[in-house]
Amino acid sequence: MSTRARARRDPYDGFPGRIGRTFAASEPAWPPRTTPPEKAPNIVIVLVDDMGYSDIGPFGSEIATPTLASLAETGVQLTNYHTMPLCSPARAALLTGLNPHRVGYAMVANSDPGFPGYGMEIADDIPTLAELLHDAGYATYAVGKWHLVRDSASNAADDRNNWPLRKGFDQYYGVLEGLTSLFHPHQLVRDNSPLDIDEFPDDYYYTDDITDQAISMVKSLRAHDPDKPFLLYLAHNAVHGPLQAKEEDIARHRGRYDEGWDVLRERRFAAQLADGLFPPGTELPERNSEAGLDVPAWADLTEEQQRLYARYMEVYAALVDNIDQNLGRLTETLEALGELDNTIIVFTSDNGGTGEGGAEGTRSYFSRFVHHPALPEDWTPDVDRDPELIGGPRSLVHYPRGWGMASNTPFRLYKGHTYAGGVRVPFVLSWPRGAREGQLAPGLRTQHQYVTDIAPTLLRLAGIERPVERRGVTVQEEDGVSFTPVLADKEHRSTHPEQYCEMTGNRSYYRDGHKLVTLHRPGTPYDDTEWALYDIWTDPTEIHDLAADRPALVKELSAAWETAAQRNGVFPLPDGSGALARRNPAERRLSRPLTLLPGTPELERYRSSRLITLRSFEITVAVDEGGDGVLVSHGDQGGGYSLYVEDGRLRFAYNEYGVLQETDAGPTPPGEQVIVLSARAERGLRWAFTVSVDGEPRAAPPSVHQLIGMAPFQGISVGLDRKSPVSWPLYERHGAFRHQGRLRSVTYHPGEPGPDSPEAVAAALKKAAAAFE
Repeated sequence: MSTRARARRDPYDGFPGRIGRTFAASEPAWPPRTTPPEKAPNIVIVLVDDMGYSDIGPFGSEIATPTLASLAETGVQLTNYHTMPLCSPARAALLTGLNPHRVGYAMVANSDPGFPGYGMEIADDIPTLAELLHDAGYATYAVGKWHLVRDSASNAADDRNNWPLRKGFDQYYGVLEGLTSLFHPHQLVRDNSPLDIDEFPDDYYYTDDITDQAISMVKSLRAHDPDKPFLLYLAHNAVHGPLQAKEEDIARHRGRYDEGWDVLRERRFAAQLADGLFPPGTELPERNSEAGLDVPAWADLTEEQQRLYARYMEVYAALVDNIDQNLGRLTETLEALGELDNTIIVFTSDNGGTGEGGAEGTRSYFSRFVHHPALPEDWTPDVDRDPELIGGPRSLVHYPRGWGMASNTPFRLYKGHTYAGGVRVPFVLSWPRGAREGQLAPGLRTQHQYVTDIAPTLLRLAGIERPVERRGVTVQEEDGVSFTPVLADKEHRSTHPEQYCEMTGNRSYYRDGHKLVTLHRPGTPYDDTEWALYDIWTDPTEIHDLAADRPALVKELSAAWETAAQRNGVFPLPDGSGALARRNPAERRLSRPLTLLPGTPELERYRSSRLITLRSFEITVAVDEGGDGVLVSHGDQGGGYSLYVEDGRLRFAYNEYGVLQETDAGPTPPGEQVIVLSARAERGLRWAFTVSVDGEPRAAPPSVHQLIGMAPFQGISVGLDRKSPVSWPLYERHGAFRHQGRLRSVTYHPGEPGPDSPEAVAAALKKAAAAFE
């Protein structure tokens, strides 16, 4: 009897506790143990960002990933593994074993509206996998992307309660936020401290760096203790935008994607069928056609578009290639130490491939990233830059969503959606010793498993019991279920046959092979939801909607979704009120005037943004003795501004999402002087700048688009332009260009919110309402 038939004829009994928590009757008893047994396995979790289902060789890709191919050959591939549609929720679920809304991550950690599901903090009664393994005697290391601390709490003055070292890790190196430049990371953190870095070496590359750090941590442990098991959480920022890759990696993929995404998708699907990832008869959906998510036929593009778009995918492939190379360096190190045989390696993605690059892609990532209801007609989500810059340190790019569709082959839609394109991703688990001893049988698994299952599975494989109480506090019950029986027996039924999902109003409910799902249009009401129903066993690519034929099942599963949502703290759902965009009122103090002295480390990105975003502002630079060099800088190649003196002349550089504008403000006096840069916020999301010296107006360049959203992404520096420069020509001439005179201070004076700010819009609505009353 097939696994599929057995599961349907023998449905699971009740689901104790929260939705998603149920144990297979045949699952062996868990021996009580809170210390690692003899020969406890090392655990390596490799988490990639925004990687689609088909982007690695074992899941159909043409990109050479020999390390992953080797791990898949000796391990297990979960072909029906599901995650959350966005990164922070997926990471919270992975590291805790709880549904993300319960942990407080209903959204990425770039918001703080005050609702329980959006708290963006892991509570003390929710132990992480790192904490539990550390309690049991493991060394615990994390490198790379964290994104489990609110952006407003990512600065050096924060209590660090949700930083990695307070969540069970002995050491950490990486970036706290969700994205960064791979050539010039905006804020690297080691353990509990941001690193004060002026410039990176010319050959620096972030993915190589975090792998170096991971290897160093493992080597150091083994030099000091030959037996202690370790957890290594290696969380890549790649392949999240902006897409940047080393030229030698890009070169290997030149010309590979000239035939376009339609041909690529068909080839990957054919490889998947040949490898047995899907049953015969599985259909490849038509190109995504939903409004605002649609993809044109490659043949309908102009030759110029085809040439440009192919360049983006060459860079993306180079990123995947580089990840595999670095994983190879790590496995070679483990092999040299004699550790590879007893190391569990998990490789997966936090969510599916993305469509955020838009229909045409972008060479101006932060401009494309902007979401504001009052974007003016002249807003440019792409800038006309030399295609030769695509993928390098001077451009922050993302591919067109047609490539995101190909990444998610054979599924529909993208990251952020609860359709399979957003949540069904590759999963490989390798453990040579476990395979040899019968704890896992290499091969494919088609059982449905969920991201919350990773923590309980790894604990069980390590022989560690999740405690009922930790440090005098009763811990919250986990939602995930160990899938160790599935690893050992390919015929074993799924240990997780039921699961709700929600992200930005998109919802789904899976139960024993049937999936109820909806694509929500932002701002529209929820009482007219059009649910679609699919039989995932016969229609894994979600093509044939059964909702009209099975109304009773639609009603049953939609009611189950409501129950799960209530239990897990899903509400409120996003709507057009803007309630979920609100910020903690305590953040108002971040818009008070701020004085920065020479030698101050770079001000963190979010802290810096509160001084200028969607408002007028003024910067006063007090100089005791003039000299060449940068006075103040804020931003990078994706957008920013700087004041500097070169050859005795004051200059203002404004990088408008990749378009550089330079203004000469004339000579500066040799002694004391006060330089003021004023920005007046105008309607249409524009700033009008003026530059003055000792009260004398010197320059008033044409108005420019404001930097909003995630720009400027690099924080404020005083006396130099750190890391990624605002002006690349200036950087080529002088590097960070430290000021050579005597700089007394730089003071920011945040002004009134601009006419397009949320505060101004809310005030106008309130005034109109009062007049009506």
